Amino acid sequence: MKDHLEPRPIDESGSSVVDAPADGTSASVPVRTGRLAAITRKLRQPIPGARTRVRFEMPPEDEPVAAAEGIKADEDNGFGAPGPRMSSQHPLYVGFMGTAGVGVALLVFYIASNTTQLILWIVAALFIALGLDPVVRWLETRKVPRPGGILISVSVLVLAVAGFFATLIPTIVEQVSEIVRQAPEWIRGFLDSDFFRTVDSQFGVRDRITTELDKFVKDPEAMGGIFGGVVGFGSTVANGLFGTLIVLVLSLYFLAALPSMKRWAYRLAPRSRRPRVEALSEAITDSVGNYVIGQACVALLNALFAFIVMSILGIPFSVLLAFVVALLAFIPLVGGMIAAVVVILVALTAGWQTAVIYAIAYFAYLQFEAYFISPRIMQRAVAVPGAVAVISVIAGGSLLGVLGALIAIPTAAAIMLLIKEVFIMRQDRH
Repeated sequence: MKDHLEPRPIDESGSSVVDAPADGTSASVPVRTGRLAAITRKLRQPIPGARTRVRFEMPPEDEPVAAAEGIKADEDNGFGAPGPRMSSQHPLYVGFMGTAGVGVALLVFYIASNTTQLILWIVAALFIALGLDPVVRWLETRKVPRPGGILISVSVLVLAVAGFFATLIPTIVEQVSEIVRQAPEWIRGFLDSDFFRTVDSQFGVRDRITTELDKFVKDPEAMGGIFGGVVGFGSTVANGLFGTLIVLVLSLYFLAALPSMKRWAYRLAPRSRRPRVEALSEAITDSVGNYVIGQACVALLNALFAFIVMSILGIPFSVLLAFVVALLAFIPLVGGMIAAVVVILVALTAGWQTAVIYAIAYFAYLQFEAYFISPRIMQRAVAVPGAVAVISVIAGGSLLGVLGALIAIPTAAAIMLLIKEVFIMRQDRH
């Protein structure tokens, strides 16, 4: 009993010293464990003078009863309880809110008209973040933390894109150089053809072309325009690289902050409507994410099929054309048709029989894709009627170019869902 009541001596590290056993065995293991625990405790202590970074957080939700009665839910917030709202029928309220609404609308229009490029970058980054979010959530279900899931998904995407371009860029450059080298021969062959000679004898096309070329070469403004075009092309490439970097960084931020962004957006809605707003928002974001992943898979399969057929038929520049098909296949509905026309025109250089065979095979694949591949891949994405899809793609392409065509169908699906669940249900109750 005495042994249990007597205090044990304490060493310099703060851990108790264990007496050596009677049999002569060493007691260094418990001592080392105590020292390691003491060092760990010291490392966990905050640095003297350091403070945690202040974060801007959403205020906690009040209880329904407290919110209804105007009672302050948190007595320690330091700002007091909010006062009663001004009547919406008050003349001062009506006049001020009308003037402020017009001013805000003009300010938004001015900002949007002067920051169009930034808005496009933000939309593209948000589109990419919504596309990667299902992958990150799937990794979260596999016990992977969200930061780890973001790192894994973005790293795989960047490595895949970098490996794709690193593999194909030498071939694409070689084939583009081949096109530039063979272009004069194609032009010479066309000029020596019977068709061109017949047209030239009737309309004097050759003399007209020669005259226009002489005027163009001797015109200093035209030559300056060529130089300006080269400089403009370099500026466009630099802006494209900078925009790509901005979109990548914004995508990372949006992907990391997507849950908190959703919570902030839901808090802007009245309490009674938040569950419905949350359900509609989750349905929209899930459909957009699934659409992005599904469209990427469809484009990859489309390009792979086109490359296999072009390789079998011996169509020149198959790698370059497969890359073009993959890019155009991201544009829904019309992208596949445009890609088919481009490849068929190039296939005509190998013979009209080759072009016909490729056209038959590719259009047959488009039908197979429309009825078997896309429905299975897009079954969890969006469902938009054909006419609405065509109109939305054309309108999106006219407004925002390729990016508008890409986001047209998810946007149309979101608008249709809101009309169905909000406007039509409200009209049915009246």
